[in-house]
Amino acid sequence: MRIAVEGCMHGELDNVYATLLHLQEVEKLKIDLLICCGDFQAVRNEMDLESLNVPHKYRSMNSFWKYYSGEKVAPFPTIFIGGNHEASNYLWELYYGGWTAPNIYFLGFAGVVKFGNIRIGGLSGIYKERDYYSGHYERVPYNERDIRSIYHVREYDVQKLMQVEGPIDIFLSHDWPIGITDHGDLRKLLREKPFFEQEIKEGTLGSKPAAELLDKLKPAYWLSAHLHCKFAALVQHGEDGPITKFLALDKCLPGRRFLQIVEINSDSGPFELQYDEEWLAITKKYNSILPLSRKPANYSHIAVDIQECHQFVRDKLQLRGPKPFEFARTVPSYDSSRSAANVSFSGHVRNPQTLQFLDLLGLEYLLDNTSGPSERTGSPALFISGGSGPYDNEDIPIDDVDDEEELKEEDDG
Repeated sequence: MRIAVEGCMHGELDNVYATLLHLQEVEKLKIDLLICCGDFQAVRNEMDLESLNVPHKYRSMNSFWKYYSGEKVAPFPTIFIGGNHEASNYLWELYYGGWTAPNIYFLGFAGVVKFGNIRIGGLSGIYKERDYYSGHYERVPYNERDIRSIYHVREYDVQKLMQVEGPIDIFLSHDWPIGITDHGDLRKLLREKPFFEQEIKEGTLGSKPAAELLDKLKPAYWLSAHLHCKFAALVQHGEDGPITKFLALDKCLPGRRFLQIVEINSDSGPFELQYDEEWLAITKKYNSILPLSRKPANYSHIAVDIQECHQFVRDKLQLRGPKPFEFARTVPSYDSSRSAANVSFSGHVRNPQTLQFLDLLGLEYLLDNTSGPSERTGSPALFISGGSGPYDNEDIPIDDVDDEEELKEEDDG
């Protein structure tokens, strides 16, 4: 199986797909799957732009809406995770994963699927210690704080992934596992990104939960993005343990190293995307304690046996098959002839895919539950302009800033 790996998409679907189609023609090969490691930006219309945390100069429709509307169809099956520059209101509709457009699948805030006989897992978002133990308290329309915290990794989603026992072939995270720089060419990395050195010395460059998952899951491949550079590493798990091949890639720009083809041994095609039985069983077991306020999940309230969940899922999949539910549009797509002023905010939308997924597992829909206080402060993000605030110093900037002082000033952009 040939898998194209892409770093940060930043909404440039047209350019990435065109590059891969050209590569296929020139190299006389067939690409079976495209994987994107975050900052995908599945922006459907003007309102989705309001949940996208980027400076206003980068708020652009780009090209995803063409695939959502049906004007274009993705030429390759595409799987992606979320990063820190996403249409977060849309991804929350598909918290458990689902088709964001025909042939373009979001892995969820955390998830595992099968593509052919290759098992692919992933964790969306970036790690920030201050929000890690919080629940998913954010609700649309997002205010100045929530538009950032919505994509911060939560311990609940990590703990679900920590329950995975079966082998993982490929795992995706947006930010790098902390300590991964110890396993690659650090000198070369620092020549390209010298301002990483202090964080590496302090042990703060990267994600602690990702490092824990790397140690637990030991996947054959770990793929990341976020830091806008290419970096490869080999992680040996124990003296005689398996090896994880780590690869981080850049964002889609001319002359940048944002794409790489990976060949993985697999069954012969054609390949289809399928639900993963173990992951569905874990989801069924843990869904009742999905934390939707600032309080962390209460794991002592879990009373469901995992083996019972496995049997339940196995029976269900035998009846209906393992294919994900079909894509469904939930809001109007962008229309260049329509005035943006006529687009009104509609609040949370219950996506039919999510409803069908939960019905399959016999689970309650909780994503619009407002029983837990959000403790919101400030104005909705609809009225902000990417200015200053308490959360300005956190994330890698969307543009190419290699000066450390500029990086600090624009760190949430």
